[in-house]
Amino acid sequence: MIVTVTLNLAIDVTYRLDRIGRGQTSQVQSVTRRAGGKGVNVARTLQALGHEVVVTGLAGSATGTEARAELASAGLADATVSIAGSTRTTLMVVEADGTATGLSEPGPQITDAEWGQLVGRVQELVAGADALVLAGSLPPGLPITAYAQLIALARAHGVPVLLDTHGAPLSHGAAAGPAVVKINAAELAGVAAGADLASAARELLRSGPEAVVITMGEEGLLAFSAGGAWRAPAPRRVLGNPTGAGDAASAALILGLLRASAWPERLADAAALAAAAVCAPQAGSFDPELYASLRSA
Repeated sequence: MIVTVTLNLAIDVTYRLDRIGRGQTSQVQSVTRRAGGKGVNVARTLQALGHEVVVTGLAGSATGTEARAELASAGLADATVSIAGSTRTTLMVVEADGTATGLSEPGPQITDAEWGQLVGRVQELVAGADALVLAGSLPPGLPITAYAQLIALARAHGVPVLLDTHGAPLSHGAAAGPAVVKINAAELAGVAAGADLASAARELLRSGPEAVVITMGEEGLLAFSAGGAWRAPAPRRVLGNPTGAGDAASAALILGLLRASAWPERLADAAALAAAAVCAPQAGSFDPELYASLRSA
């Protein structure tokens, strides 16, 4: 069982239209709504690949109820913790040419008591887990050491962790020793301003994680560990919604970790799954035929 944690759970709303005009009213052609947040997207991808997964995080008010109902309808095991605040909404506008524009709310204020309940829930879940995925931003009210605290719980049970976040929560979380830190190039530049990607990645690696993986969009992925450095190019240029591509890569990376795959294999799989996610209509989905094609190429 793989547990995914989404502290800043959301209702993801996707608008599709021909073209958005700045300062104009645009006609939306279709609207979809479903539970989201990076950890939820990873969970959907893992489930579609046939793996047992449990979703936890913080969900509250009407949008939280909607998110939990949607998780249930999707067949995802829901272990979320109820909060008083309202789960946020994120909006993604996808134009016909594949241009995607997103708006993301900050999330609800979390109390100390609610955070304590979430910590207790994760402690229960990691006791029977094979791996833990911590992904996304922190909602207001949580300590910047939140991910570091959850990593410590997992490590106490011998459970490997993949961490995907940014800023101060990333720095503290990396120092707690996760198995993998997955970060995009822009986020890494924010951690080590002025350094090239390789130097910044090695600096982050020295802070505590066993491996650092950088996603670079159309330029592929880089991985650094004590054993060396590896690169996988993007398999091909694809058009679509890139929002969930990094989450698909996280799903592939945690599976590669559990399989103890060699790093070239892990990165190639992550690049293929990320490309297949770009071609899917929503974050958390991927094109299975394209994925199979890219992996067999």
